Order: sequence, then structure tokens, then C-alpha cells
Amino acid sequence: MSQSCLDCARRSERVFCDLEPGALQEFDGIKSFQTYPRASVLFREGERANSVFLICKGRVRLTVCSESGRRMTLRTAPAGEVLGLSAVLSGGHYEVTAEVVEAAETAEIPRKELLNFLREHREVCMQVVNLLSEDLHVAYDRVRAVGLARTRHPQLHSAPAH
Repeated sequence: MSQSCLDCARRSERVFCDLEPGALQEFDGIKSFQTYPRASVLFREGERANSVFLICKGRVRLTVCSESGRRMTLRTAPAGEVLGLSAVLSGGHYEVTAEVVEAAETAEIPRKELLNFLREHREVCMQVVNLLSEDLHVAYDRVRAVGLARTRHPQLHSAPAH
């Protein structure tokens, strides 16, 4: 796998990678390429969000922890996904824990550099808006599926009244 976004064969499939040549070269300069073995943790729920992670290769499990300490898997993120974006943009904390389940290669972009990059390349902001909007719609769909699966409709299950 190439450590440069300029040489990556999967650029057209990835967010932040399908940029104009000048913007892509600048993006390549602000990220660091990291390799993580299985069971590595990219970031933990509640930690200050300092970087965004673009998964170049591998898979990452996203989990949350309940107040009682029980861990629940939300989903597994495949290569091509960007992790930590909303937390980094809001200047907050990571909402989930990201653990490598299949050896991974990532492009890590520090918060300060990402914000400067977005100020310089406003066209990329629309990609970010679309990405965050997709994340929100997926979350709505999951809540709807869980909520409706647990809701009973007595009128649907009882015998009709005469």
C-alpha cells in the first residue's frame, strides 16, 4: 500500500482522496501514514478528539460503553471510512472507541491541520457536510430499526372487536 495519497490506486473510492491534484498534494502533506496490528486502539470513547483517521486498509470495530461498563458494538468500519470527523470538527471528545479488528493502515490528520486545510479548500467542506449528513441518516435508520423492533402494537396483535 502506498503511503502517498497521490499514488493510491483506490483514490476515486475514498473521501478526501478524490481531490484536485493541488489539494490532494496538500492533503498528502498534512497526514501521517500509520500501520496498526489487530487489537490496536485508534482512539477511546471520551478522549479529546485530536485527529481524524481515514482507513486505507483493514477494518475497525466501533463500540460504546454503557454506564454499567458494558461494551456494545455499533458497527465495523471498512477501508475508505473516515473516523472521528464529527468529534474533531466540534472540538469535543470521541463518541466511540475504535479498535482494529483486521490489520489496518490509516491516514491520520491532526485537528489543527484539518481545520486549516478545510479553510483553504472550501470545496472539500461540501464533501465533509455530505459525509456528516450520511452518518446522521444512518444513525436515524438504526434508531428507527431498534425502536420499532421493540415497540409492540397491541391493536395489530389483538383480535378485532365486534
